[in-house]
Amino acid sequence: MSTSTRLPAATSGGAGRHRFSGLLPERLLRYRRPRWWQEILIIGFTYWIYSEIRNLVPEQVVTAMRHGRAVQHLQDNLHLNFERSLNHFVAAHEALAQVMDYYYATLHFVVTIGVLVWLFRWHPRVYRGARTVIFATSLLALAGFYLYPLAPPRLLPQYGYIDTLAVFHTWGSLADPNVAAHSNQYAAMPSLHIGWSLWCAAAIFICSKRLWARLLGLLYPVATLLVIVGTANHFIIDAVGGLVVFVLGCLIQYLLSGHRAFAPAPDPVTP
Repeated sequence: MSTSTRLPAATSGGAGRHRFSGLLPERLLRYRRPRWWQEILIIGFTYWIYSEIRNLVPEQVVTAMRHGRAVQHLQDNLHLNFERSLNHFVAAHEALAQVMDYYYATLHFVVTIGVLVWLFRWHPRVYRGARTVIFATSLLALAGFYLYPLAPPRLLPQYGYIDTLAVFHTWGSLADPNVAAHSNQYAAMPSLHIGWSLWCAAAIFICSKRLWARLLGLLYPVATLLVIVGTANHFIIDAVGGLVVFVLGCLIQYLLSGHRAFAPAPDPVTP
């Protein structure tokens, strides 16, 4: 096993011994190197369930539009309404808009899957805890989609927003009826683009030994924030919601396991 995944010496015995204090039984928390085929099945099944539930959530168009107007009004009162300025700047530069549109449609999945594979291969003791965090984050987001359906800015043209995906006919646009028919357009609160990007950033920053990789990890959620706002797919408050569900996902993982989400899983010890 590489030094990056070796258990710290303090946990190997004596006064530094660690006892699981989480809510799950110790036998379920005992470290076992993850098997690739099991992980593919688990992740694939979980994502399928997530997608089905997300798109089965009633869209509640009238409610979602009302919530969208309320969020806009709130942000105007708080002077957190720079979305339109950024959105108009992006829409005025087609090349930038195209890059952001494809970023929005693809990197959300590509980077997250890439980080999962990287943790699985090079940091197996961190992998299961990190996987629990992203699962918990996603399930909490589903609750948000159900309890607070929200129209994104691009569906509120009365406020001057420009749907760059529709204007520039970008692949994956929810303005395309074939795409919109298979996706809940009002699942905007919280922003999972932000929740997942924060998860990626935490994993890379904590586990990577390379400075350039850690810096890129930190920049990833910042770039994601600019993209989701610049393309009028989310309000700033949606991004705050993404931060909240990520933090709660970390807390759930800690309560279940008794150790930090991105710390190496310790071996159980006997008295």
